[in-house]
Amino acid sequence: MAQSQNSTSLHDTERLNNLKLAKVAIVYTEWNDKIVHELLNGCESMVHRFGGDIIRKLVVPGCFELMFGCRQLLEHCQKKAEMPEAIIVFGAVIRGGTPHFDYVCKAVTEGITQLNLTMPIPVIFGVLTLDNEAQAWERLGGQHGHKGEEAALTALKMIHNARRLNGAVDL
Repeated sequence: MAQSQNSTSLHDTERLNNLKLAKVAIVYTEWNDKIVHELLNGCESMVHRFGGDIIRKLVVPGCFELMFGCRQLLEHCQKKAEMPEAIIVFGAVIRGGTPHFDYVCKAVTEGITQLNLTMPIPVIFGVLTLDNEAQAWERLGGQHGHKGEEAALTALKMIHNARRLNGAVDL
């Protein structure tokens, strides 16, 4: 299993120190709410730590609805002329006794991939796919780091890259 301490690049946040007013949106699920709220807490603290702002949040019933929620949120923001620079999706799918787990995980993974290929901003995958609830807590401050914080760092790094490529930040 991947452990956050094995990824030195994850902890390299120096380029984010000058990133100001990064605009992040979050789409998250109601399902497995204790886990998802801990993902949100870690994400929000990291975004704020680097001077960013969570400009919109949208809650959807479950992971299968995340992709549609991203589209809805982006369309709403375009009409209001307040575009996020990245969207982070959060959810948790826990394996049960039926193939439902496999179908949902595959659909969400492929859906988020499709959004990244078609939307003008990155969609960061913050969906935990777990065999049991204990694995969630290992990924929310345990031996596997904090996946909410990691999703925030990923979003901020993607925002930094976009700004750099658009000339808003020095290469």
